[in-house]
Amino acid sequence: MPAVHGKLSEAIENNTQIIAWVKQQYEKGAEVAAFCIGAFLLAKTGMLKGKTCSTHWGHARELQEMFPDIDVQAENIVTESDGLYTSGGAYAFTNLIIYLIEKHGGRELAIMTAKAFMIDIDKGSQSPFMIFEGQKNHKDEVVLKVQDYIENNYEQKLSVSRLANQQATVRRTLERRFKTATGNSVNEYLQRVRIEAAKKSLEMEPKTVNEVMYGVGYNDPKAFREVFKRHAGLTPNEYKKRYSSL
Repeated sequence: MPAVHGKLSEAIENNTQIIAWVKQQYEKGAEVAAFCIGAFLLAKTGMLKGKTCSTHWGHARELQEMFPDIDVQAENIVTESDGLYTSGGAYAFTNLIIYLIEKHGGRELAIMTAKAFMIDIDKGSQSPFMIFEGQKNHKDEVVLKVQDYIENNYEQKLSVSRLANQQATVRRTLERRFKTATGNSVNEYLQRVRIEAAKKSLEMEPKTVNEVMYGVGYNDPKAFREVFKRHAGLTPNEYKKRYSSL
């Protein structure tokens, strides 16, 4: 099932016949693969209920909101569950193809194909390609103000209690509203803003990893490395080597 263009809800509506047909084939024993945001069409069949799924990282949250009974794993390039396959964004379909070739044709054939088409085999994460953009398509004014404050002051020592006090509320209330509006806790959001800033600094500025670490509000190299790798899929040094031209 290929990626679709335009408004996703309209794309689903315009493809109801093929969605029903694909479901019939699966029930007859066929396997089904979807790449990029083709996962929305596959999800509409209902076959992914209770199963894992990937899609383009930029649409993962929308997919999860539209189909809450699916386990959307945005960091994974390829997922497999009961004969249903999905992959991450855009050219990740090449990794899905290599995965299917290995499953049905063996490792040797997969390696030969990957070499012939110059595809990195065994690439498992799309985390290094993700760009974090704060989830602001909600209407909670208090949460929006906290998001803006974090994004403009992430290098400072921030606490949830301090952020709550600034908005004349209590920590527990802010945490609940923030999680509902953004899908992240306040601390998770702060981490992601800091790591995104660190990524840009590693890409564009002639700084050492430690200088970048201090510049985004971290003081513990081990903690910074662990958080960075969790969100970026690479260590800071690995990320700098891959993306910096300085």
